[in-house]
Amino acid sequence: MTCGKGIAQHTNVLSATLTEENKEISIQQALEYVNDSRDTLLLLYFNDWANAYADKNTALAKRFSEEFKKGLHLAKDEERGYTKIVSVVDNDYQGLVWNYTSGRDIVKIDLKEPLLPGSSAKIFLTYKVKLPPNKFTPYGYDNRRNFYLKDWYLTPAVYDGTWHLYSNKNLEDLYTGITNTTINLFIPKDLFIASNFSTTHKVTLSHGKHITLTGIKQKSCEIILAPVNRFTKHQTPSLNLVTDLETFRYDPISSGISINRIADFIQKNLGDYPHPQLLVSEINYNKDPLYGINQLPSFIRPYEEQFQFEMKVLKTALNSIVKETLFLNPRKEKWVTDAIVNYLMIAFVEEYYPDQKLLGKLSSLWGVRNFHLAQMDFNEQYPLLQMLSARRNSDQSLRTENDSLIKFNQKIANRYKAGLGLAYLADYTGTHQVDNSIRAFYKNYQLKPVTEADFKFMVVEGSNKDVNWFFDEYVSTTKKIDFKIKNVEKTTDSLKVTLKNKQGTNVPISLFGIKNDTVVSKYWFTNITSERTIVIPKSGEERLVLNYDQTIPEYNQRDNWKSLNGFFSSNKKIKFQFFKDAEDPYYYQVFYVPVLAFNLYDGLTPGLRLHNKTLLERPFVFDFSPSYATSEKSLVGYGKFNFRDYHGKSGLYVTNYSLTGYTSHFQKNSRYSTISPAVGFGWRPSNLLLNKRSSLVLRSVNVFRDLDPNLKETDLETEPDYSVFNIKYTNTSNNILNYLSWSVDAQYSNKFSKVAYELEYRKLFQNNRQFNFRFFAGKFLRNETAGSTDFFSFALDRPTDYLFDYEFLGRSEGEGIYSQQIIIAEGGFKSKLAYPYANDWMTTVNSSINIWRWIELYGDFGFVKNKGISPKMVYDSGIRLNLLTDYFELYLPLYSNNGWEIAQSQYDQKIRFVITFSPRTLTGLFTRKWF
Repeated sequence: MTCGKGIAQHTNVLSATLTEENKEISIQQALEYVNDSRDTLLLLYFNDWANAYADKNTALAKRFSEEFKKGLHLAKDEERGYTKIVSVVDNDYQGLVWNYTSGRDIVKIDLKEPLLPGSSAKIFLTYKVKLPPNKFTPYGYDNRRNFYLKDWYLTPAVYDGTWHLYSNKNLEDLYTGITNTTINLFIPKDLFIASNFSTTHKVTLSHGKHITLTGIKQKSCEIILAPVNRFTKHQTPSLNLVTDLETFRYDPISSGISINRIADFIQKNLGDYPHPQLLVSEINYNKDPLYGINQLPSFIRPYEEQFQFEMKVLKTALNSIVKETLFLNPRKEKWVTDAIVNYLMIAFVEEYYPDQKLLGKLSSLWGVRNFHLAQMDFNEQYPLLQMLSARRNSDQSLRTENDSLIKFNQKIANRYKAGLGLAYLADYTGTHQVDNSIRAFYKNYQLKPVTEADFKFMVVEGSNKDVNWFFDEYVSTTKKIDFKIKNVEKTTDSLKVTLKNKQGTNVPISLFGIKNDTVVSKYWFTNITSERTIVIPKSGEERLVLNYDQTIPEYNQRDNWKSLNGFFSSNKKIKFQFFKDAEDPYYYQVFYVPVLAFNLYDGLTPGLRLHNKTLLERPFVFDFSPSYATSEKSLVGYGKFNFRDYHGKSGLYVTNYSLTGYTSHFQKNSRYSTISPAVGFGWRPSNLLLNKRSSLVLRSVNVFRDLDPNLKETDLETEPDYSVFNIKYTNTSNNILNYLSWSVDAQYSNKFSKVAYELEYRKLFQNNRQFNFRFFAGKFLRNETAGSTDFFSFALDRPTDYLFDYEFLGRSEGEGIYSQQIIIAEGGFKSKLAYPYANDWMTTVNSSINIWRWIELYGDFGFVKNKGISPKMVYDSGIRLNLLTDYFELYLPLYSNNGWEIAQSQYDQKIRFVITFSPRTLTGLFTRKWF
């Protein structure tokens, strides 16, 4: 089926009454649906996004669980928003059959009579909308009598030969037909209103206010109600703007001047806004803020108030304008509006703030100004943050549907890549050509059905160069752009330059000639898919640089330049820097930072960490940390080389090669050292939102131990040096509601071979009860140490850690406070029982459930089997104080094989604790929400 490209509008008339006490809106709606397609319709679909808060099975609730948000899942019934449909009738007042689709926020209505092309049908709906509190999304109500209404009534879904049925996933991408809407709204008389619709009538009655709102060819009415009128209307020659945005210490007069500047810029670069007024609200800004350093608290805000205010207003205004006027498919074609908005953001800074630094006023501070990050211009944040995703191999193409993007790409990376793409295109073809295409596209297609194909047509037709690469390569794929200068040969009057395309992506590349940090020549080259030698005239260049202005979002810029003054001058210098910095392509960067660690034997170990990890991930990383053990008066620390090779987006997507060395003390005057080469493989599905990962790691752990001269070698119970070959496969599915992870671990050495299986499961129930379950089973296939030592045995409550994987504060302690540290591994028991080891096999179950906030009940059960001895049943139970998961936890034993432990002497020595000082856990809690 095909569709016509008409511009018929639906007509929508609503009567809506807000009852503040119940947080309900009673609605009577009359909608005239116009069938502007070429097909006969037997049913209609309507967006009912207010019902997305109804229960834990809606598309919105499932989306939140993917982002590790549990608020809507655990919400009480009175907190849930929903729609209660009372009746749906046609023009003859005959009842129509209706029902919800699976996402619970799309309503299907069966028509009595077929709706022919070009015909219309009237639908009358009566329903109530229960508003949710605004703690799930910004919309709903708060406890200060503020109401934020968006996508709050039923709107027609789009049919263009196919029904486009998109559930509310908190993505701001409602897709509805072009509609003329009139709303007769009744609200409490002491509330003030702000809206994107025009107010055509307002009257205050004894029992409330009656306000008529009108929107011609607009999508959905957005309303903000508040007991205080905090909105100001700014009338400019080109735009009427209503806003409550403000910036610390920026006065109203200055704000008005800034808004005039912004309105002029928008009119000049985009065109006239076709509606009577534009709503630019703080709530819409907070949904899509200026990410980065400008989100710091106001007392350390790095930017001048004028710049901060103008960027906030500009971004929010542009987002609102394109949503209100361009009827693109916001779920499938959002990249077009992202490109326009961010391209204009970049252009605004270039025009009015060309010297603005990324770190603002912080760039001039002592201790900061030497960082490469401090020297970067504000607009360089776009390639930096876009590349943050690309270097992690988590980037997704611009044509990826909006609800299939991971959060970082949906909020930041893809939007920035889209804007950068137009800036790249403008640099290649000429800025005026792209500017003209954007203006023509906006003028010709505002308030009309439009597709990305129309945008492509305008851009291609408006350029005097072939720009199909932009749509075929840049927009449609995740192919990386990466060129290098392979070789330069000098002749009398020219330079023969060999350029290599390292990724094969067929896009233009710019080449600059630089002398005394000044551009003396610039060239563009196209159709370099592998390697090509070009000849350029000499113009006094001292060095040649690819992509010198960094307009092109290039994957790796570290090999983009060649010096023309001899071999030695072309070598990069080593630059030592404190902490961590952005990647500087003109230096070999080595970062240093003081570190401090502690364990019982080494004492405090201050040291210096040296590494080459920049803000962007890089393939090869070295990381060294020589430290001084104050108790042992000797050097300790670690060193690591790591190379990561990404293969693709799904399936076997990464291979990791590493070599790690570590040295420390395992008891007084006794040192251990490990050398461990390893290779790891990672798999993931094509849908990155699933949070499913699996890995296979193969490593050889080689341990060397030096014993205290005052002790005998037999005190080690084993040979001092040994090697273990380890293979471990892990499969994880991570979700805030359900977590499942299992692994198989096999180990081989000259003294033993064994295999172990571990499973972890967590379930969060709607009543906020969380059930934790862990199963472990381990079996020796061969054990020549059985009966002589338990060093390699399975441990019930405290692993011996012969592979030195865990961060024990006192790994050799059998009594005292350090022996009470617990790491949940192997048996996972918390009580110390009579059979702490198994040299044959062991199987255990660990479980817990919370009873109030961070207080949980735990129970462990299992069997321990040693050679020559029948299996022993073991169990324990107690209370877990989960004060800070993975950082600080306490286990208080109650009952076990030992009896009632709480009634026994020296109970304080039975308490176990989890403590860690690793920052990686906290980092993981943050990044899991974004990546």
